Amino acid sequence: MNGIIGKKIGMTSIFDKAGKNIPCTVIEAAPNVVTQVKSDETDGYAAVQLGYGEKRVKSTSQSMEGHFKKAGTSPKLKLVEFKAFELDKAVGDEVGIAELFEEGDVVSVIGTTKGKGFQGVVKRHGFRGVGDATHGQHNRLRAPGSIGACATPSKVVKGLRMAGRTGGNRVKTSNLQVVKILDDKNLILVKGCVPGHKGAFVIIEK
Repeated sequence: MNGIIGKKIGMTSIFDKAGKNIPCTVIEAAPNVVTQVKSDETDGYAAVQLGYGEKRVKSTSQSMEGHFKKAGTSPKLKLVEFKAFELDKAVGDEVGIAELFEEGDVVSVIGTTKGKGFQGVVKRHGFRGVGDATHGQHNRLRAPGSIGACATPSKVVKGLRMAGRTGGNRVKTSNLQVVKILDDKNLILVKGCVPGHKGAFVIIEK
């Protein structure tokens, strides 16, 4: 599967030939560097490891520093492996947007959603609350309500939707159309929204 690592810049909108306004997510995908090529003989599976973003040598471990030195490149912030990579690339080669994608292609984008901290059931699961603030219910508007029976099963069932930590999950958004590619600026515009905050790393797969 072909893919590339990018960084979410933000959202914008463009007009198509019919004059329709299309909301788009702008992703910066500077040329990725092939840092390792894995094979069945040496690693047990075939994959291509790509690196993206510049990392300070000071913040890089010695083992990883040697890994990047072997590839003939500077330390990278993000490393991702792609199995069944269709392009024939060697260690140290660059992979650009135009080599993988064309306008009109349908892609999938993987990212980590925004973390929202500890949230109640209304925000986390869309609960309505117990009811109106009548009949003495002055503090039950955003309450979860009953969380289980008394005698049977005498416990809270696993998986019950309750308050808790929200966001920060790895999410894959599929069937997104590539609207525009600005190869000279290393930008790709994808129709719709993708998971993650501005500046977050995303993986674009085809």
